Amino acid sequence: MVMEGRICEELKPRYYALCAIGGMLSAGTTHLAITPFDVLKVNMQVHPIKYYSISSCFTSLLREQGPSVLWKGWTGKFFGYGAQGGCRFGLYEYFKEVYSNVLVDQNRSFVFFLSSASAEVFANVALCPFEAVKVRVQAQPCFAKGLYDGFPKLYASEGTRGFYRGLIPLLGRNIPFSMVMFSTFEHSVDFLYRNVVKRKKEDCSIGQQLGVTCLAGYAAGSVGSFISNPADNIVSSLYNRKADSLALAIRNIGLANLFTRSLPIRMLLVGPSITLQWFFYDTIKILGGMPTSGEVRTDVRGDGAG
Repeated sequence: MVMEGRICEELKPRYYALCAIGGMLSAGTTHLAITPFDVLKVNMQVHPIKYYSISSCFTSLLREQGPSVLWKGWTGKFFGYGAQGGCRFGLYEYFKEVYSNVLVDQNRSFVFFLSSASAEVFANVALCPFEAVKVRVQAQPCFAKGLYDGFPKLYASEGTRGFYRGLIPLLGRNIPFSMVMFSTFEHSVDFLYRNVVKRKKEDCSIGQQLGVTCLAGYAAGSVGSFISNPADNIVSSLYNRKADSLALAIRNIGLANLFTRSLPIRMLLVGPSITLQWFFYDTIKILGGMPTSGEVRTDVRGDGAG
């Protein structure tokens, strides 16, 4: 299948470096911006009886710890998800090119799935230590103030294993999320150009291209948040020692609660966050002289080109 947007720069290190920098900046800043919502989400997951709704969690935390509680863990969010975003976006573009060349006759969805899953493994290894400290800082008032004192305290009490206690459920959360997110984004971009805009990407203005990016990004984030919610609950439970094993965490939370607990606030969090990530990411690519993200078949006008 012939696709639009393939340029020779994609084969050069500069392109992948730009994607990694764009992913790092977009993911780090957007996750920093939504730290207050993340604090609510984590506390609702770890203390579901005490914080049974968004409003009760918000008012209780403010009463107990003051307004500063809403920004707990912001350093972990910024640096951790910045590292994850750099690997996620940069390596996705790299692996997509590699697998496209190897799996020439394969369905594009398979290439998207494989590329995003491969990139996400590296992204989560980079994220995991930051996430381990961040979740404890947010849910345990006396643990630490942030990364500076949280890293040495966690290492002293649990060693290296403490940083990677939640790696498996983190992979279980983020790999399916990334696979669904990238595939949904790619197909949404193609659908919007072919059926809504009905023009080739290069014939659209920058504003129109970024508009398509935002719509596709919101669809990708919303679908991905539902898929990954069970593993997100497990991660919070393991990091806060509510359970010592994956099986025990699932049993304690309950099968139904895995999908429903904190889902509304997670969707409120993830949809806009992923939208902003794609918007900033593509803006950085445009400023770097590259096209916006997403493959579009060349027969946009239905004229049979391809």
